Amino acid sequence: MRVFLSAGEPSGDHHAALLVRALRQRRPDLECIGLGGPCMEAEGCRLVADMTQLAVMWFLRVILNIHRFVDLARRAERSFLDARPDVCVLVDFPGFHWWLAWRAKRHGIPVVFYCPPQIWAWASWRIGKMRRLIDRVLSALPFEHDWFIARGMPSTLVGHPFFDELDTSHQPAESRHGDRRVLLLPGSRTQEIEGNLGTILRAAAIVAGRVPEARFVIGALHERHAERIREIIRSLTCQLGGIEVEVAVGRTRSLMPSADCAIAVSGSVSLELLAARVPTVIVYRVGGFAYVVQSWFRHARFITLVNLLAVRDPIGPAEGVWVAPRNVPRADDEAVYPEYLTVQDPAEQVAEHAVEWLVEPQVRQATIGRLEAVARGVARSGSAARAAEAVLAMAVGCAPPESASLNAHQPARAA
Repeated sequence: MRVFLSAGEPSGDHHAALLVRALRQRRPDLECIGLGGPCMEAEGCRLVADMTQLAVMWFLRVILNIHRFVDLARRAERSFLDARPDVCVLVDFPGFHWWLAWRAKRHGIPVVFYCPPQIWAWASWRIGKMRRLIDRVLSALPFEHDWFIARGMPSTLVGHPFFDELDTSHQPAESRHGDRRVLLLPGSRTQEIEGNLGTILRAAAIVAGRVPEARFVIGALHERHAERIREIIRSLTCQLGGIEVEVAVGRTRSLMPSADCAIAVSGSVSLELLAARVPTVIVYRVGGFAYVVQSWFRHARFITLVNLLAVRDPIGPAEGVWVAPRNVPRADDEAVYPEYLTVQDPAEQVAEHAVEWLVEPQVRQATIGRLEAVARGVARSGSAARAAEAVLAMAVGCAPPESASLNAHQPARAA
């Protein structure tokens, strides 16, 4: 049996590697070929090319690299012809993977999307394309699974691969007498740090003025980010009132259990914070034009996955605006993690949440209780194992079950 896998970003490479491991555990004779990165290769997947070197975010960079993506698609198609796979598995990275799915389908190869694109949030009109090109999605989130099923897209709920890497049973540290630790997470991309760290640091300065025992530590992905973070801290010295901020490199996950609360840029880190049960306020600054544009396309009520998992109706009609608000909108009370997608600086509002968690233990415990309710339903390991079973079923022409043995996986919604 032969499986072709494709992952276009470092996170996708990691998720795909876990899937390769699970597949080979079930079928030691299985041959894995694909586009990906070093994690997949380390698990025994023979790479046609390392695609993680091309991970891009911005439209212009995609255009500048279009010839390289075309070449990768052709090389993958040649692989389909030379060593026909029994199934093609795509992991996230939708722009390129639409092309690859089309090529696989025209050669009669079943196509499975693991960690499918979040078209429910931004591009619901693409469901028609997905039905044409994809035979089955392996959904990471319960509401995502329900959304696909309701629109005629075959889906199997396997859970989020992120939780395969975490200790999801972790109990949060109790609030301590003395110091209070606030974890600051400005994002994993340089543009996120540039756009949000100033707000996070100003919020930290406000917290320090109201809770003198508060101590702050910034989690940096690597040393290059850490150096830029230190530069920004130095440039804001006059605004920060002399507060001390530690910069920790590559230790974000290990810092979470001892954090009383966190201030974080929206992203997958929210799932790590959920697993560690850390009360968190979410920040994401955008420009006025970007705010208006996203308002017309965003169908998700929140930008944070944890909040989407915590409410009963996470997807709804887009609520477009013509003018970005001139003030900071109030955070939705239904959000477990108060979130601020704003044009204006929400430092004062962000600090209010952190101060409340630090000085009012009952409020912090209530937030942790809501996090427990969400985590009981979704923070479960085994996604790769369930995905492997579904992929092997597709490879032999069988339709895997929708639930993938996840009868108990329905989320317990937060109160």
